[in-house]
Amino acid sequence: MATATAQAGESAWPRLSPAIGAGVALIAAAYFGLFFRWFERQALLSADAMEDWGHAFLIPVISAFFVWRNRERIREAAPEVFWPGLAPFLLGIMSYFYAVVAIQSHMVEGFAVLLTLFGLVLLLLGPAVMRWLFIPIAYLVFGITLAEMIMITITFQLQLLASQGAWVILGAIGSVTGFTVDLDGNTLRLYEGGRTIPLNVAEACSGMRMVVAFYALSVWVALTWSRQWWQRIALFLLAGPVAVLMNMIRVAVLGLLSLWNPDLATGQAHTLIGTLLLIPSLGLYLGIVWALNRVIQTDEAGAA
Repeated sequence: MATATAQAGESAWPRLSPAIGAGVALIAAAYFGLFFRWFERQALLSADAMEDWGHAFLIPVISAFFVWRNRERIREAAPEVFWPGLAPFLLGIMSYFYAVVAIQSHMVEGFAVLLTLFGLVLLLLGPAVMRWLFIPIAYLVFGITLAEMIMITITFQLQLLASQGAWVILGAIGSVTGFTVDLDGNTLRLYEGGRTIPLNVAEACSGMRMVVAFYALSVWVALTWSRQWWQRIALFLLAGPVAVLMNMIRVAVLGLLSLWNPDLATGQAHTLIGTLLLIPSLGLYLGIVWALNRVIQTDEAGAA
């Protein structure tokens, strides 16, 4: 029986022989072959909805970064066959086929794919290694596209929030600069000098892309740049509100630009402006990280 951990600096893993290498390659090929249908569809869905799910292609890269960052701890943890891992492994496979045949839900299939991966790693490497691989595996959930029903529900609510927030911001600016704004559902109407400029907050302006991307970003930032658990939880909880606030500002900026040139609120100009405003959004979030890291000063020993 292998020990739980090796001595510091000493690898507890067996030497990689041709037989072990072939076995690992065979298991990986079997896993991706079993779920090839899902991986192919996931790539197509992410590419077709690049504005909302383009970040999904970066999720495996960030997950690999988590593995690389903990490589020394993984190297020191002794791998062992852990038979209870067979339960989530088989449950994941059965759930996948049930989702394909009965539910026909790509999102549920994705959860089953990750559950199978979790069970497979736990079965072959044991709890000591899984301790350091759990977060990289769990992080992959951010790369699974949500079901259409959930997307429609969330997107509609975000559209209303963006419209209402932009209405408040534009109303405050208009009271000083001399224009007025009305809100009807998710449509803003700006009035200036006898002109009426409608601004429709469509699905593309709902901020869904920003919310999903910020939640994925929050986990990476929290685990990379914060050492206290309360800071990590706070960063995760703040990701949604920050994304929603910045999307309100984005819609308000588009409204102000439409007073100058209505074409700036449509087409490629609209997309470009929305993309550029992601930079201050990221800056605001990183500013929150900077502030939280200085709320309580701890020495290195206490932080560890």
